Amino acid sequence: MIIQAILLAHFLVPAQIASSQSLSEAVKLLQSATDAENRGNLDQAIVDLRKAVELDPSSAIALLKLGEAYMRKHDYGAAIPPLKRAAELSPDSISVHQLLGYALLSQGYASEAIPHLRIAHESGALGIAQFQADQPADALINLKNALEKSPDDPDLIYYLTRAAAALSSESNERLLTQFPQTARGHQALAQSYYSAKMLSEAEKEYEKAIALRPDLPGLHLELGEIYATTSQWTNAEEQFRHETELQPGNAEAAYRVGDALLHQGKMKEATDELRRSDSLHPDMPETLYALGRALVISDPNEAERFLDRVIAMEKQSLLAGQAYLQLATSHRRQGKNELAAHDMAEYKRIEGIASKPEH
Repeated sequence: MIIQAILLAHFLVPAQIASSQSLSEAVKLLQSATDAENRGNLDQAIVDLRKAVELDPSSAIALLKLGEAYMRKHDYGAAIPPLKRAAELSPDSISVHQLLGYALLSQGYASEAIPHLRIAHESGALGIAQFQADQPADALINLKNALEKSPDDPDLIYYLTRAAAALSSESNERLLTQFPQTARGHQALAQSYYSAKMLSEAEKEYEKAIALRPDLPGLHLELGEIYATTSQWTNAEEQFRHETELQPGNAEAAYRVGDALLHQGKMKEATDELRRSDSLHPDMPETLYALGRALVISDPNEAERFLDRVIAMEKQSLLAGQAYLQLATSHRRQGKNELAAHDMAEYKRIEGIASKPEH
């Protein structure tokens, strides 16, 4: 993990020249502490470093190493005071700011950690601190930059997702608060109602939005999805067709029209629209599955090709399971009972995996 990797690193600054007896003893204690660390004895290292700091309170390296030792023991709270003093003595030390930023962030002092992490150019930790300090826009920029360098870091992926959601929520709240009577305001409220499964309220808000801006892309598509959810397929088809008129190049809108026609039993019309969707955006699994369903009676061989493509793309997903079920029906109608039995077994296997509770 990015944080743990930094905490375990050793950072050195130039040692101060000792002239007095106490400073000479402090240097010996620094060496003793280093030896103890090399043996894995952090407790002894901390004892030696504390004595070194008492003998030479202005030794930035002793303060830094004391803070680092505490952090290696995961005692981040104890690391903060010596690191703060080290930062005062060596304000240009990247190492000090780096460790101090991490120590403050680990203890929940996100706002205080930000300037230190900025000096240290620690974009990942800086983004995390900015997110925790309610600065999602800045956090998003730094987390994206960090993720480019460490694309497989789960901490960064987690916080990037959280920051994006927070920024979206913040923007949505502003839209609802400042522009509630605009088409976008009604659309945002409709989306909130839809997420809460308040479909009647969502439908009314979409109708208000469409009344204000009937040519606004997306509105008819989203209203059509509400009708599809409640199996009002004629109304859904009407809204989806409006969307295809506004956006003839929108593959999803074409798919939605085809799917609505399919649910009404209009197989020929559905097939034409679904083929158009596939030509606009080839290999959308949902479109391929719908084409398989639409052709399963009129052209079972072509239907099988589409369904096989779904299975090849989706592997063990529920959509792949549904494709196996359609294949079983088609093979049974053709008298291919062994293939139908295999398809049903695969369907049941995938359904069984999906129904297992997560631990």
